[in-house]
Amino acid sequence: MARTVLTQADVQRALTRIAHEILESNRGAEHLLLLGIPTRGTVLAKRIAAVIQRIEPSAPAQLAGSLDVTMYRDDLSRSGIRMPSPTEIPGSIDGKTVVLVDDVLYSGRTIRSAFDALSDLGRARAVRLAVLVDRGHREFPIRADFVGKNLPSAASERINVRLAEVDGVEDHVSIEGSAE
Repeated sequence: MARTVLTQADVQRALTRIAHEILESNRGAEHLLLLGIPTRGTVLAKRIAAVIQRIEPSAPAQLAGSLDVTMYRDDLSRSGIRMPSPTEIPGSIDGKTVVLVDDVLYSGRTIRSAFDALSDLGRARAVRLAVLVDRGHREFPIRADFVGKNLPSAASERINVRLAEVDGVEDHVSIEGSAE
């Protein structure tokens, strides 16, 4: 049985707060680039970019892109073949503050892969991490700079992020499974 932990309004409020925190941390939108990790991270990055552009009219028009980490993952032999998504970087990452955006932060392995992918693209001035949900259980020393919701969970539980653009349903985050 799934239990809803974030409604559509909660998701929007979290993304708006994250956008404000990113702007405050970066002291504006100059030299800022949001890169979403496909699939839902890319959608979230675009939404955060839209909020930033409403707040800061001088923000770059091309503020968000995507960074596919499929070929950098350390679990390809175990998880089977995954179809890579396109990496779309608006301009160069050199000298920019890159904010990686993902839906759920769990073990940290996806983000570790993203660091490897980024290093092949150039040298960012700084790399930050924004996630909608941080559920704990890290296997790498990685923490998010901007978090929509901290959601401690058991390893046996599953966090489901549903977004209208990907899933065709109203935005929500739910947790399912039994805590052991």
